[in-house]
Amino acid sequence: MKIMIIGSGGREHAILWKVAQNPKVEKVYCAPGNGCTELEEKCENINISDLDELAKFAKENSVDLTIVGPEVPLVEGIVDKFREKGLRIFGPSKKAAELEGSKAYAKEFMKKYNIKTAGYEVFDDKEKALKYINACNFPVVIKADGLAAGKGVVICESYEQAEETLEDFMIKDRFNGSGKTIVVEEFLKGIEASILAITDGKTIIPFISAKDHKQIFDGNKGPNTGGMGSIAPNPYCTKRVLREFDKDILQPTLKGIQEENLDFKGIVFFGIMINRFGTYLLEYNVRLGDPETQAVLPLMESDLVELIEAALDEKLSDYTIKWKKGFSCCVVAASKGYPGKYETGFEIQGVNKAKNVFGAGVKLEEGTLKTAGGRVLCAWAAEDSLIEATKKAYMRLDEISFDGIYYRTDIGNI
Repeated sequence: MKIMIIGSGGREHAILWKVAQNPKVEKVYCAPGNGCTELEEKCENINISDLDELAKFAKENSVDLTIVGPEVPLVEGIVDKFREKGLRIFGPSKKAAELEGSKAYAKEFMKKYNIKTAGYEVFDDKEKALKYINACNFPVVIKADGLAAGKGVVICESYEQAEETLEDFMIKDRFNGSGKTIVVEEFLKGIEASILAITDGKTIIPFISAKDHKQIFDGNKGPNTGGMGSIAPNPYCTKRVLREFDKDILQPTLKGIQEENLDFKGIVFFGIMINRFGTYLLEYNVRLGDPETQAVLPLMESDLVELIEAALDEKLSDYTIKWKKGFSCCVVAASKGYPGKYETGFEIQGVNKAKNVFGAGVKLEEGTLKTAGGRVLCAWAAEDSLIEATKKAYMRLDEISFDGIYYRTDIGNI
Protein backbone atom coordinates (compact mmCIF):
# COMPACT_ATOMS: atom_id res chain seq x y z
CA MET A 1 0.00 0.00 0.00
CA LYS A 2 0.91 3.60 -0.58
CA ILE A 3 -0.51 6.11 1.89
CA MET A 4 -0.44 9.89 1.88
CA ILE A 5 -0.76 11.93 5.08
CA ILE A 6 -1.71 15.60 4.79
CA GLY A 7 -0.13 17.89 7.38
CA SER A 8 3.14 18.79 9.05
CA GLY A 9 2.70 18.53 12.82
CA GLY A 10 3.21 16.11 15.66
CA ARG A 11 -0.20 14.59 14.98
CA GLU A 12 0.85 13.71 11.44
CA HIS A 13 4.12 12.20 12.64
CA ALA A 14 2.12 10.07 15.11
CA ILE A 15 -0.22 8.92 12.32
CA LEU A 16 2.80 8.07 10.16
CA TRP A 17 4.38 6.11 13.03
CA LYS A 18 1.18 4.12 13.51
CA VAL A 19 0.29 3.36 9.87
CA ALA A 20 3.89 2.37 9.06
CA GLN A 21 3.48 -0.55 11.49
CA ASN A 22 1.12 -2.21 9.02
CA PRO A 23 3.24 -4.67 6.99
CA LYS A 24 1.22 -3.94 3.84
CA VAL A 25 2.30 -0.29 3.90
CA GLU A 26 5.44 0.10 1.83
CA LYS A 27 5.43 3.86 1.26
CA VAL A 28 4.05 6.88 3.11
CA TYR A 29 4.05 10.34 1.58
CA CYS A 30 3.80 13.25 4.03
CA ALA A 31 2.55 16.50 2.53
CA PRO A 32 4.48 18.48 3.55
CA GLY A 33 5.64 16.59 6.67
CA ASN A 34 8.50 17.88 8.81
CA GLY A 35 12.15 17.22 9.53
CA CYS A 36 11.40 14.24 11.74
CA THR A 37 9.01 12.55 9.31
CA GLU A 38 11.70 12.92 6.65
CA LEU A 39 13.94 10.65 8.73
CA GLU A 40 11.35 7.86 8.98
CA GLU A 41 12.23 4.76 6.94
CA LYS A 42 9.05 4.39 4.88
CA CYS A 43 8.37 8.12 4.48
CA GLU A 44 8.97 10.67 1.74
CA ASN A 45 8.06 14.31 2.31
CA ILE A 46 6.45 16.10 -0.62
CA ASN A 47 6.25 19.89 -0.66
CA ILE A 48 2.71 20.27 -2.01
CA SER A 49 -0.14 22.16 -0.35
CA ASP A 50 -2.54 23.01 -3.19
CA LEU A 51 -5.54 20.67 -2.98
CA ASP A 52 -5.78 20.04 -6.72
CA GLU A 53 -2.05 19.35 -6.93
CA LEU A 54 -2.32 16.92 -4.03
CA ALA A 55 -5.12 15.06 -5.81
CA LYS A 56 -3.04 15.00 -9.00
CA PHE A 57 -0.05 13.61 -7.08
CA ALA A 58 -2.20 10.91 -5.46
CA LYS A 59 -3.56 9.88 -8.86
CA GLU A 60 -0.21 9.85 -10.63
CA ASN A 61 1.54 7.94 -7.82
CA SER A 62 -1.22 5.37 -7.25
CA VAL A 63 -1.80 6.39 -3.64
CA ASP A 64 -4.21 3.87 -2.09
CA LEU A 65 -5.34 5.97 0.87
CA THR A 66 -5.04 9.61 1.96
CA ILE A 67 -5.42 10.60 5.62
CA VAL A 68 -6.03 14.27 6.39
CA GLY A 69 -4.49 15.59 9.60
CA PRO A 70 -5.35 19.31 9.98
CA GLU A 71 -8.71 21.05 9.80
CA VAL A 72 -8.02 23.66 7.10
CA PRO A 73 -7.91 21.33 4.06
CA LEU A 74 -11.03 19.54 5.36
CA VAL A 75 -12.95 22.80 5.68
CA GLU A 76 -11.69 23.79 2.21
CA GLY A 77 -13.15 20.60 0.72
CA ILE A 78 -10.18 18.31 0.05
CA VAL A 79 -12.34 15.20 0.57
CA ASP A 80 -14.83 16.29 -2.09
CA LYS A 81 -12.01 17.00 -4.59
CA PHE A 82 -10.37 13.61 -4.04
CA ARG A 83 -13.62 11.67 -4.27
CA GLU A 84 -14.53 13.43 -7.53
CA LYS A 85 -11.34 11.94 -8.96
CA GLY A 86 -12.12 8.46 -7.59
CA LEU A 87 -9.46 8.69 -4.88
CA ARG A 88 -9.81 7.04 -1.48
CA ILE A 89 -9.57 9.60 1.32
CA PHE A 90 -10.41 9.55 5.03
CA GLY A 91 -12.28 12.57 6.37
CA PRO A 92 -15.59 14.45 6.28
CA SER A 93 -17.00 16.26 3.26
CA LYS A 94 -16.77 20.06 3.09
CA LYS A 95 -20.36 20.36 4.32
CA ALA A 96 -19.74 18.04 7.27
CA ALA A 97 -16.49 19.85 8.13
CA GLU A 98 -18.55 22.94 9.03
CA LEU A 99 -19.02 21.28 12.42
CA GLU A 100 -15.51 22.59 13.07
CA GLY A 101 -15.36 25.33 10.46
CA SER A 102 -18.17 27.34 12.07
CA LYS A 103 -18.76 27.50 15.82
CA ALA A 104 -22.17 29.07 15.14
CA TYR A 105 -23.21 26.19 12.86
CA ALA A 106 -21.95 23.66 15.41
CA LYS A 107 -23.96 25.25 18.24
CA GLU A 108 -27.12 25.30 16.11
CA PHE A 109 -26.50 21.62 15.31
CA MET A 110 -26.15 20.83 19.02
CA LYS A 111 -29.34 22.72 19.82
CA LYS A 112 -31.30 21.03 17.03
CA TYR A 113 -30.34 17.51 18.11
CA ASN A 114 -30.67 18.09 21.88
CA ILE A 115 -26.96 17.67 22.53
CA LYS A 116 -26.09 18.82 26.03
CA THR A 117 -24.11 22.06 25.73
CA ALA A 118 -23.73 25.52 27.26
CA GLY A 119 -26.19 28.33 26.55
CA TYR A 120 -25.07 30.75 23.82
CA GLU A 121 -25.85 33.58 21.40
CA VAL A 122 -24.28 34.42 18.02
CA PHE A 123 -23.33 37.96 16.94
CA ASP A 124 -21.82 39.72 13.95
CA ASP A 125 -22.27 43.20 15.46
CA LYS A 126 -19.88 44.27 18.21
CA GLU A 127 -22.28 46.69 19.94
CA LYS A 128 -25.10 44.15 20.08
CA ALA A 129 -22.68 41.60 21.49
CA LEU A 130 -21.53 44.04 24.18
CA LYS A 131 -25.11 44.88 25.14
CA TYR A 132 -25.82 41.17 25.57
CA ILE A 133 -22.59 40.56 27.52
CA ASN A 134 -23.39 43.46 29.85
CA ALA A 135 -26.42 41.51 31.08
CA CYS A 136 -24.46 38.24 31.54
CA ASN A 137 -22.88 36.78 34.64
CA PHE A 138 -19.09 36.65 34.43
CA PRO A 139 -17.00 34.92 33.38
CA VAL A 140 -18.30 34.51 29.81
CA VAL A 141 -16.70 32.66 26.93
CA ILE A 142 -16.13 34.39 23.59
CA LYS A 143 -15.36 32.20 20.58
CA ALA A 144 -14.35 33.17 17.06
CA ASP A 145 -16.81 31.53 14.66
CA GLY A 146 -14.20 30.31 12.18
CA LEU A 147 -10.86 28.51 12.34
CA ALA A 148 -8.30 30.13 14.62
CA ALA A 149 -5.61 27.47 15.15
CA GLY A 150 -6.85 26.66 18.64
CA LYS A 151 -6.48 30.27 19.80
CA GLY A 152 -9.97 31.62 19.11
CA VAL A 153 -11.49 31.05 22.56
CA VAL A 154 -11.20 33.57 25.41
CA ILE A 155 -12.66 33.23 28.91
CA CYS A 156 -13.48 36.81 29.89
CA GLU A 157 -13.53 37.63 33.58
CA SER A 158 -14.87 41.17 33.15
CA TYR A 159 -16.79 43.45 30.80
CA GLU A 160 -13.54 45.27 30.01
CA GLN A 161 -11.82 42.05 28.95
CA ALA A 162 -14.83 41.09 26.83
CA GLU A 163 -14.72 44.51 25.14
CA GLU A 164 -11.00 44.09 24.39
CA THR A 165 -11.59 40.58 23.00
CA LEU A 166 -14.39 41.73 20.69
CA GLU A 167 -12.19 44.61 19.48
CA ASP A 168 -9.39 42.11 18.80
CA PHE A 169 -11.64 39.58 17.03
CA MET A 170 -14.22 41.71 15.20
CA ILE A 171 -12.54 45.06 14.52
CA LYS A 172 -8.79 44.42 14.42
CA ASP A 173 -9.61 41.12 12.68
CA ARG A 174 -6.88 39.10 14.39
CA PHE A 175 -8.03 35.87 12.71
CA ASN A 176 -8.41 37.18 9.16
CA GLY A 177 -12.19 36.99 9.00
CA SER A 178 -12.70 34.04 11.36
CA GLY A 179 -13.61 36.35 14.24
CA LYS A 180 -15.98 38.69 12.41
CA THR A 181 -18.82 36.52 13.73
CA ILE A 182 -18.54 35.42 17.35
CA VAL A 183 -20.29 33.10 19.77
CA VAL A 184 -20.88 34.29 23.33
CA GLU A 185 -21.25 31.25 25.53
CA GLU A 186 -22.13 30.49 29.12
CA PHE A 187 -19.04 29.62 31.15
CA LEU A 188 -19.03 26.06 32.45
CA LYS A 189 -16.75 25.29 35.37
CA GLY A 190 -15.32 21.80 35.61
CA ILE A 191 -12.80 19.38 34.11
CA GLU A 192 -12.22 19.29 30.36
CA ALA A 193 -11.73 16.07 28.44
CA SER A 194 -11.19 15.10 24.82
CA ILE A 195 -12.81 12.05 23.24
CA LEU A 196 -12.03 11.11 19.66
CA ALA A 197 -14.43 8.86 17.78
CA ILE A 198 -14.48 7.27 14.34
CA THR A 199 -17.60 7.12 12.20
CA ASP A 200 -18.64 5.68 8.86
CA GLY A 201 -21.90 7.64 8.91
CA LYS A 202 -23.85 4.64 10.21
CA THR A 203 -21.84 3.63 13.28
CA ILE A 204 -19.71 5.69 15.65
CA ILE A 205 -17.04 4.20 17.94
CA PRO A 206 -15.33 6.29 20.62
CA PHE A 207 -11.60 6.00 21.31
CA ILE A 208 -10.15 6.10 24.81
CA SER A 209 -10.39 9.54 26.43
CA ALA A 210 -7.59 12.08 26.73
CA LYS A 211 -6.79 15.26 28.61
CA ASP A 212 -5.22 18.21 26.77
CA HIS A 213 -3.27 20.99 28.51
CA LYS A 214 -4.02 24.10 26.44
CA GLN A 215 -2.48 26.96 28.38
CA ILE A 216 1.17 27.87 28.06
CA PHE A 217 2.19 27.97 31.72
CA ASP A 218 2.13 25.48 34.59
CA GLY A 219 -1.07 25.45 36.60
CA ASN A 220 -3.15 26.13 33.48
CA LYS A 221 -2.17 29.79 33.40
CA GLY A 222 -1.47 32.15 30.52
CA PRO A 223 -2.86 32.27 26.97
CA ASN A 224 -4.16 29.25 25.07
CA THR A 225 -1.84 27.41 22.72
CA GLY A 226 -2.35 24.61 20.24
CA GLY A 227 -1.74 22.23 23.17
CA MET A 228 1.27 21.77 25.47
CA GLY A 229 0.80 18.09 26.22
CA SER A 230 -1.76 15.40 26.89
CA ILE A 231 -2.42 12.19 28.77
CA ALA A 232 -4.63 9.18 27.98
CA PRO A 233 -6.93 7.90 29.23
CA ASN A 234 -8.37 10.84 31.16
CA PRO A 235 -8.85 9.74 34.81
CA TYR A 236 -11.88 12.02 35.11
CA CYS A 237 -13.75 10.09 32.42
CA THR A 238 -15.40 7.65 34.80
CA LYS A 239 -17.97 5.05 33.78
CA ARG A 240 -20.72 7.53 34.75
CA VAL A 241 -19.21 10.26 32.58
CA LEU A 242 -18.81 7.90 29.63
CA ARG A 243 -22.44 6.77 29.96
CA GLU A 244 -23.62 10.38 29.97
CA PHE A 245 -21.34 11.16 27.03
CA ASP A 246 -22.80 8.29 25.02
CA LYS A 247 -26.42 9.19 25.82
CA ASP A 248 -26.31 13.00 25.71
CA ILE A 249 -23.58 13.68 23.14
CA LEU A 250 -22.27 10.76 21.07
CA GLN A 251 -25.51 9.13 19.91
CA PRO A 252 -27.37 12.43 19.26
CA THR A 253 -24.38 13.57 17.17
CA LEU A 254 -24.59 10.44 15.01
CA LYS A 255 -28.34 11.02 14.63
CA GLY A 256 -27.65 14.59 13.51
CA ILE A 257 -25.03 13.48 10.99
CA GLN A 258 -27.53 11.03 9.52
CA GLU A 259 -30.55 13.35 9.47
CA GLU A 260 -28.54 16.23 7.97
CA ASN A 261 -27.18 13.84 5.31
CA LEU A 262 -23.62 14.80 6.17
CA ASP A 263 -21.12 12.72 4.23
CA PHE A 264 -18.90 11.84 7.17
CA LYS A 265 -16.38 9.02 7.09
CA GLY A 266 -13.75 10.25 9.47
CA ILE A 267 -12.96 11.37 13.00
CA VAL A 268 -15.21 13.38 15.28
CA PHE A 269 -13.36 15.09 18.12
CA PHE A 270 -15.53 15.89 21.14
CA GLY A 271 -14.27 18.54 23.54
CA ILE A 272 -16.31 17.99 26.68
CA MET A 273 -16.73 19.55 30.13
CA ILE A 274 -17.39 17.42 33.21
CA ASN A 275 -18.98 18.98 36.27
CA ARG A 276 -21.52 18.21 39.01
CA PHE A 277 -24.40 18.97 36.66
CA GLY A 278 -23.32 16.41 34.07
CA THR A 279 -21.26 16.08 30.91
CA TYR A 280 -21.45 18.90 28.35
CA LEU A 281 -20.17 19.28 24.79
CA LEU A 282 -17.95 22.33 24.33
CA GLU A 283 -16.95 21.90 20.70
CA TYR A 284 -16.51 19.59 17.73
CA ASN A 285 -13.40 19.08 15.69
CA VAL A 286 -13.58 16.94 12.57
CA ARG A 287 -10.13 15.35 12.71
CA LEU A 288 -7.68 13.81 15.12
CA GLY A 289 -6.68 16.22 17.89
CA ASP A 290 -3.20 17.55 18.47
CA PRO A 291 -1.61 16.67 20.91
CA GLU A 292 -4.26 14.11 21.95
CA THR A 293 -3.35 11.88 18.98
CA GLN A 294 0.23 11.64 20.24
CA ALA A 295 -1.09 10.19 23.51
CA VAL A 296 -3.97 8.06 22.18
CA LEU A 297 -2.33 6.24 19.25
CA PRO A 298 0.49 4.70 21.35
CA LEU A 299 -2.24 2.91 23.33
CA MET A 300 -4.11 1.63 20.26
CA GLU A 301 -3.48 -2.07 19.78
CA SER A 302 -5.66 -2.32 16.67
CA ASP A 303 -4.22 -1.54 13.26
CA LEU A 304 -5.07 2.04 12.24
CA VAL A 305 -5.08 1.34 8.50
CA GLU A 306 -7.56 -1.54 8.94
CA LEU A 307 -9.74 0.65 11.14
CA ILE A 308 -9.81 3.47 8.59
CA GLU A 309 -10.59 1.07 5.77
CA ALA A 310 -13.49 -0.36 7.79
CA ALA A 311 -14.86 3.19 8.14
CA LEU A 312 -14.50 3.92 4.43
CA ASP A 313 -16.24 0.64 3.59
CA GLU A 314 -19.06 1.35 6.10
CA LYS A 315 -18.17 -1.77 8.09
CA LEU A 316 -17.52 -0.25 11.52
CA SER A 317 -20.48 -2.12 12.99
CA ASP A 318 -18.37 -5.29 12.66
CA TYR A 319 -15.24 -3.72 14.19
CA THR A 320 -13.99 -3.64 17.78
CA ILE A 321 -11.05 -1.40 18.62
CA LYS A 322 -8.51 -3.02 20.94
CA TRP A 323 -6.57 -0.92 23.45
CA LYS A 324 -3.45 -1.61 25.46
CA LYS A 325 -3.73 -1.39 29.22
CA GLY A 326 -2.00 1.46 30.98
CA PHE A 327 -1.50 5.18 30.40
CA SER A 328 0.39 7.43 28.05
CA CYS A 329 1.77 10.94 28.37
CA CYS A 330 3.15 13.34 25.78
CA VAL A 331 4.87 16.63 26.59
CA VAL A 332 5.34 19.39 24.00
CA ALA A 333 8.59 21.34 23.73
CA ALA A 334 8.02 24.83 22.33
CA SER A 335 10.07 27.77 21.12
CA LYS A 336 10.71 30.59 23.58
CA GLY A 337 7.96 33.20 23.20
CA TYR A 338 5.26 30.86 21.86
CA PRO A 339 2.28 31.39 21.45
CA GLY A 340 3.48 34.95 20.78
CA LYS A 341 6.52 35.90 18.70
CA TYR A 342 9.40 33.44 18.62
CA GLU A 343 12.61 32.79 16.70
CA THR A 344 13.42 29.67 14.70
CA GLY A 345 16.43 28.05 13.08
CA PHE A 346 18.09 26.69 16.24
CA GLU A 347 19.83 23.32 16.07
CA ILE A 348 18.04 20.52 17.94
CA GLN A 349 20.22 18.10 19.88
CA GLY A 350 19.37 14.65 21.19
CA VAL A 351 16.29 13.61 19.18
CA ASN A 352 17.80 10.31 17.99
CA LYS A 353 19.06 9.57 21.51
CA ALA A 354 15.67 10.23 23.13
CA LYS A 355 13.49 8.03 20.88
CA ASN A 356 9.69 8.17 21.28
CA VAL A 357 9.63 11.68 19.81
CA PHE A 358 7.12 13.11 17.37
CA GLY A 359 8.38 16.12 15.42
CA ALA A 360 6.24 19.17 14.61
CA GLY A 361 7.91 22.54 13.99
CA VAL A 362 11.11 20.89 12.78
CA LYS A 363 13.09 21.16 9.54
CA LEU A 364 16.00 19.07 8.29
CA GLU A 365 18.90 21.06 6.83
CA GLU A 366 21.92 19.14 5.52
CA GLY A 367 21.31 16.34 7.98
CA THR A 368 20.73 18.64 10.96
CA LEU A 369 17.37 19.09 12.67
CA LYS A 370 16.46 22.73 13.40
CA THR A 371 13.49 24.49 14.97
CA ALA A 372 10.91 25.76 12.49
CA GLY A 373 7.76 26.50 14.50
CA GLY A 374 6.14 27.37 17.81
CA ARG A 375 5.48 23.83 18.98
CA VAL A 376 8.68 22.07 17.99
CA LEU A 377 8.23 18.44 19.07
CA CYS A 378 6.81 16.21 21.77
CA ALA A 379 8.29 13.37 23.79
CA TRP A 380 5.98 10.54 24.84
CA ALA A 381 5.83 7.35 26.82
CA ALA A 382 3.27 4.61 27.46
CA GLU A 383 3.51 2.65 30.72
CA ASP A 384 1.40 0.70 33.22
CA SER A 385 0.75 3.77 35.38
CA LEU A 386 0.25 7.46 34.67
CA ILE A 387 3.04 8.34 37.09
CA GLU A 388 5.51 6.12 35.23
CA ALA A 389 4.39 7.33 31.78
CA THR A 390 4.77 10.95 32.85
CA LYS A 391 8.17 10.30 34.42
CA LYS A 392 9.52 8.58 31.28
CA ALA A 393 8.14 11.26 28.91
CA TYR A 394 10.01 13.93 30.87
CA MET A 395 13.16 11.78 30.98
CA ARG A 396 13.07 11.59 27.18
CA LEU A 397 12.50 15.33 26.90
CA ASP A 398 15.46 15.99 29.22
CA GLU A 399 17.71 14.40 26.58
CA ILE A 400 16.66 16.99 23.98
CA SER A 401 17.89 20.57 23.79
CA PHE A 402 17.72 23.68 21.59
CA ASP A 403 18.11 27.39 22.28
CA GLY A 404 15.02 28.70 24.06
CA ILE A 405 13.41 25.31 24.67
CA TYR A 406 10.32 25.63 26.85
CA TYR A 407 7.86 23.09 28.18
CA ARG A 408 5.38 22.79 30.99
CA THR A 409 6.56 20.77 33.97
CA ASP A 410 3.12 19.65 35.18
CA ILE A 411 1.67 17.60 32.32
CA GLY A 412 -0.02 14.60 33.90
CA ASN A 413 -0.17 16.16 37.38
CA ILE A 414 -3.95 16.29 37.44
